[in-house]
Amino acid sequence: MSGAARRRAGVTMTEVAQRAGVSTMTVSNVLNGRSQRVSESTRRRVLATIDELGYQVNMTARNLRVGRTGTVGLAVPGFSPDYYAELAAALGDRFAAHGLRLAVERTGASRAAELDALTAARLSSYDGFVLSVVAGDAADLEKLRVDTPVVLIGERAVPARFDHVLMDNVGGARLATQLLIRSGARRIALLGGVVGSEESMPELRTRGYREAHDAAGLHVADELIVSCEFAVADGYAATRGLIDLGVAFDAVFALTDSSAIGALRALAETGRGVPDDVQVVGFDNVDHSRFTTPALTTVEPGNAEMADAICELLVERIASRPAPVPARVIMPQPRIVQRESTRRS
Repeated sequence: MSGAARRRAGVTMTEVAQRAGVSTMTVSNVLNGRSQRVSESTRRRVLATIDELGYQVNMTARNLRVGRTGTVGLAVPGFSPDYYAELAAALGDRFAAHGLRLAVERTGASRAAELDALTAARLSSYDGFVLSVVAGDAADLEKLRVDTPVVLIGERAVPARFDHVLMDNVGGARLATQLLIRSGARRIALLGGVVGSEESMPELRTRGYREAHDAAGLHVADELIVSCEFAVADGYAATRGLIDLGVAFDAVFALTDSSAIGALRALAETGRGVPDDVQVVGFDNVDHSRFTTPALTTVEPGNAEMADAICELLVERIASRPAPVPARVIMPQPRIVQRESTRRS
């Protein structure tokens, strides 16, 4: 008979301990990950007994005992481009493995909404919080009186007292542009690029694009840097705009995969072959970039590594609070995922 067939309601920790031949404290140590206090053979016996009896931890009772909610929050600008939706799904899975639910909020990339998300009243609903910083800055964050563990994520470095998991936007954009230059491109349209000195995602990725050109001794024509938003429709409209104006280009580097997919559509409609006539590279390696025609070459910024780091940092902060631990900054290394929309150099 399978373990599932033997499951019954109301199994207690005491029953698990009796069946496994151990103390209830030993069962508690196994359930709470205190493996250093339990031998490996005992741990396995307890886990097998838990599976056999179908014992389930009463998370509500546990959270009440330790003064927790069992919930962590995530605030992101929105769900377009698809990167944020995939990040939320990945974090939901990782936090669930630690017995934590994930609640998602939308800030709309508003400074006021980002700061409001970190007020004491809002944070009281959570054991920990993950905030994607788009509009706020270090001065804003340093003014906040926050006791709840917080991990920042975002496109730019924000010196603050919180842990921060960063994306290497400059490095990733440099890799994408270098790939196109190596494969023969000389007029690379940048969709979503900007001219400025802010530490925003578009400016950082534009910086990487320019650095790659400078290193190769190539000039960047202003007409090739196209300001646009980052959804599929934006990439489509920006690419059609270049074509309609008669701007010559032999490659497209779009600052998100979504806008790159729009570019692919515009190029197909106007009879330009990819990658023979125009090469295309995106950024973020969202899941559906594998299924375009042709399949999209993209920058993988370290999505899994960032999700792992965010979860591990926050869970550690929750478990160790209120013990002070120095803030940490983690930035995974980006890499190119080369598919069919670029030529092999």
